[in-house]
Amino acid sequence: MVDKVRFAFTEIDPSLGALSTLPYLPIVLTYQNQSVSTRGLLDTGSSVNVLPYEMGLRLGAVWERQRLSVPLGGNLARFEARALVVTANVERFSTVELAFAWTQDRNAPLILGHMNFFLVFDVCFYRSELLFEVSPKMSQ
Repeated sequence: MVDKVRFAFTEIDPSLGALSTLPYLPIVLTYQNQSVSTRGLLDTGSSVNVLPYEMGLRLGAVWERQRLSVPLGGNLARFEARALVVTANVERFSTVELAFAWTQDRNAPLILGHMNFFLVFDVCFYRSELLFEVSPKMSQ
C-alpha cells in the first residue's frame, strides 16, 4: 500500500505566477456506478466538502431525491445545498466515502474540506515548494 503521494500545486492564471497556484487534487468520484475524474480544491478553511451542481448531475444524482438540506456559508450561502455521499479514489489509496454539500451553484468549484475529506486523509502543504502531500488516515 502507498503511504503518501506528493502533488504539485496547479497554476490557475499564468500571468499571476505563484499567486495563482492552488492545491488541486486529482480524484475520481463515483455514485451509483457513474464515475467522474476531476480535481478538487483542498480548502482547510472550508468546514464541508462541496460538490458543484453539474458534477452531481454527471454522477447521476437526482436533486429531488436528496432530502437532507445542508446550510452553506460565505459565497455559497445564498444557494440551496443537499447532502450527497459518494465514493472517492485518490491515487492508489483505498476507496473512501465522502459526504458532500451538493450545491445548486453552477459555478462553485469542487471543494474538499474538513467534513469529511480532512477526516479521512492527512495533508501536508509545502507551499514554498508548490507541493502538497496526501496520505490516508492511519487506522486506529
